[in-house]
Amino acid sequence: MDWKYKVETPCYIIDEGALKRNLELLKLVREKAGCKILLAQKAFSAFAVYPLIAKYLDGVTASGIYEAKLGYEEMAKPFGRENHVFSPAYPEQDFDELLKICDHMVFNSPRQWAKFRDRVRANDRYIQAGIRVNPEYSEIETDIYNPCFTGSRLGCTLEEFRKDPALYEGIDGLHFHTMCEQGAETLERTLPHVEEKFGFMFDKIKWLNFGGGHHITKPGYNVAKLIECVKRIRETYGLEVYLEPGEAIALNAGWLVTTVLDTYANGCNIAITDASAACHMPDVLEMPYRPDITGAGKPGEKPYTYRLGGNTCLAGDVIGDYSFDEPLNGGERLVFGDMAIYSMCKNNTFNGMPLPSIYLLKESGEVKLIKKFGYEDFKGRLS
Repeated sequence: MDWKYKVETPCYIIDEGALKRNLELLKLVREKAGCKILLAQKAFSAFAVYPLIAKYLDGVTASGIYEAKLGYEEMAKPFGRENHVFSPAYPEQDFDELLKICDHMVFNSPRQWAKFRDRVRANDRYIQAGIRVNPEYSEIETDIYNPCFTGSRLGCTLEEFRKDPALYEGIDGLHFHTMCEQGAETLERTLPHVEEKFGFMFDKIKWLNFGGGHHITKPGYNVAKLIECVKRIRETYGLEVYLEPGEAIALNAGWLVTTVLDTYANGCNIAITDASAACHMPDVLEMPYRPDITGAGKPGEKPYTYRLGGNTCLAGDVIGDYSFDEPLNGGERLVFGDMAIYSMCKNNTFNGMPLPSIYLLKESGEVKLIKKFGYEDFKGRLS
């Protein structure tokens, strides 16, 4: 990692080689399972590498108008790939534009579909329409990431779905999303719940979207079982199957590089960095979790333990406790792993923190600056 002193910090670095390896595995799944795979842009939307992704995947999926526009401009229009969108409820002011740029539209309830159905079907270009369903089964323990927890606003339960069959007349498919960073075994246990509750629709639709949360590129993931699950649904019901992973596309395919600004002690050794958990890796506080640092260990594992924090005024802007072989000094570079996903697309400028630059580590070893941000990016979000 000699490049870590050749970049300005804080910065994200996308690893082209690692990204390509993930995509090659996903392409293998596509071919052997006979399904379609989409990039969920909510996890990774670095459109500079969309030309590479377009060589391997069938398209992208969006959660609203801006992601849908990005998918159209950077994937669907230049490469002829599919552009899908789902929203818990479509704002009226966005709908006409979505009709122009999307190939699939998934609605969160039969009522939403009934509201917009005539406009969808009057469109000059045929748009595949689906409804997101909630099979009321998931194995996710953290509610903030669980689309099926009690009272969830995402997806329609069977009870709600059956209230008025006229509301869902004319749909092309069903969508469910019940997983988060989970394996094919979880999918295998989930599918019978989907079949039991919504199988009565399978002879009336063309496709079934398994949603995201499939940790396909994680080491040890049971790819053969995923292929088996997809093929069973395809062959049993004659349905086309979609998968829309986000994390799996860029898993372990990027870093966040930061510089140590200062060190001192207050009951423990503390190091202040120019990267912020609150601003640059918010999942550290939301989940929470402790990202790995290249060459560092758990607290006490190595001789020198430090609590790493960001350079904001938020007391809780703490990244975690790490140990190192040598004392940390100002100017030292630290490299956080697996920072391509849920980072660039979730970062913010709280407290006036600068947005990290984005670099691409080419397979050749060249580090290329893709995007640099400045004061105007902070000011432009305010009034």
